[in-house]
Amino acid sequence: MRVASQGVTVVALLADPDAPTEIAQRMAQVLPAHLAAKSGQERQFEVEVVSEPFTSGTEDLPTLMRRIVERRRAESWDIVVALTDLPLHSHGRKLVVDLSHEQGLALLSLPSLGGWRLQTRARRAVEEAVLGLVGRQASCAERPPQPLSGAFAGRLTPIHQGPVGEDEAADLRYVVSGLRGYLWVLIGMVRANRPWRLVPGLSKALAAALATGAVATVNSTVWNLAGALSVPRLVIATVGSVGLMIGWLIVDAQLWHRPAEGSPEARQRATLYNASTVVTVGIGVVVCYVGLMVISWVWALFILNDRVFASMTRSPLHATEYWTLSWFVASIATVGGALGSGLESDEAIRAAAYSKREQERRRMMQNDQGD
Repeated sequence: MRVASQGVTVVALLADPDAPTEIAQRMAQVLPAHLAAKSGQERQFEVEVVSEPFTSGTEDLPTLMRRIVERRRAESWDIVVALTDLPLHSHGRKLVVDLSHEQGLALLSLPSLGGWRLQTRARRAVEEAVLGLVGRQASCAERPPQPLSGAFAGRLTPIHQGPVGEDEAADLRYVVSGLRGYLWVLIGMVRANRPWRLVPGLSKALAAALATGAVATVNSTVWNLAGALSVPRLVIATVGSVGLMIGWLIVDAQLWHRPAEGSPEARQRATLYNASTVVTVGIGVVVCYVGLMVISWVWALFILNDRVFASMTRSPLHATEYWTLSWFVASIATVGGALGSGLESDEAIRAAAYSKREQERRRMMQNDQGD
């Protein structure tokens, strides 16, 4: 149990594993000084980071808030801010933050902050939440909570205040809604998925794709096909090969999320999960495709002979032929990589799916309880 020193406010950042914990740890390095400077009351702050899968097994707000309240009471923290990368829902809207001034806690859903400057947005959101909670504790508790600003306001963001039920623990809530809010959260979820980490995890698939591309580059039938294909057909080949790779990765690793219940919020959550998975995997596959195209072009420059090429295709080997060939070879190689991706373990790409991360956190919580 942690007890605050006299004159020091202990703020706990209760973070889900992976990205939320990393954000909280970086935030904790500067948060005490920022809070002390903004409080204006010569107040000192001490920030602790606790990483645990507190959201495992549930995504409904009342249960999450109860868990946070119990955790705060057990540790005697002054303020607790819970950070999760799960998209949370409230009355058909996507939750940004729930605050309970009476309990001294806040629950922040990181995807609802958007996909740009996430570290800065998260820090400002936590600062405003903590200062709002501390200010209410230091003033009259009967006064209604004051709206927050900064990270929770602005014409450029779809964030606005949302309704709070009388039987709920929260007394102030910010949400996003509508199509713009849906896209805002989706971008935040893709950012939380960190799609750039997917490419190194597909090493075996990339090896299969490179081997396929190397063989295709020296095949005279491929030369003739590449020269005969129009730009629209090459685009169709690109879309088809990339789509095949995305579909195969999702099916092979069982990344598609099916809701366990038929409630509207469960269906909305499943739609968001699956959309973020498709976009995340798609970004990784497109990066791989562009890389294959560049490598195929370099390989063609090194290996092809203009006289042999001209004798087989009856056309000279110019810059256009190099790019057309490398474009077509990248599509062929991507199909080969899709077959090679079956050799990958689920662990290599599980970060692309929220449902997989949630299952992993549930196992972590069960292991902790068993210990």
